Amino acid sequence: MSLIDVAAGPYTFKARFEEANAPKTVGRFRSLLPYRERIIHVRWSGEGCWIPLGDLDLGLPFENHTSYPAPGQFLLYPGGISETEILLAYGGVQFASKMGQLAGNHFLTIVEGNENLAALGKLVLWQGAQSIEFKLA
Repeated sequence: MSLIDVAAGPYTFKARFEEANAPKTVGRFRSLLPYRERIIHVRWSGEGCWIPLGDLDLGLPFENHTSYPAPGQFLLYPGGISETEILLAYGGVQFASKMGQLAGNHFLTIVEGNENLAALGKLVLWQGAQSIEFKLA
């Protein structure tokens, strides 16, 4: 099992790469590590936070994609009808944009620190953008 450290706002998590089900997405994301950005609250999807990536083309197909991630699952939407983005579900999510329902590649799952997901989501909702960093464990 391949783990990664995720620090978001004041919280830390351990997450597992979904290498068997999303090998291309995992490989591409690994090439970006360490990755630092800001995470903001979603607009349409429900209880989730996202990292907008604009028109960044990562050259990825859809793999292991879903519109309904469980809390603690990260999706990478490779672009198309909406902008490229990374989404983290902290509660109930139906992944969507102003264009309608989307599906993103489930490539990473939080395995430690889940008890802080809702607190992170509420912090981002009420206090605004927070720093997030992904690095190999």
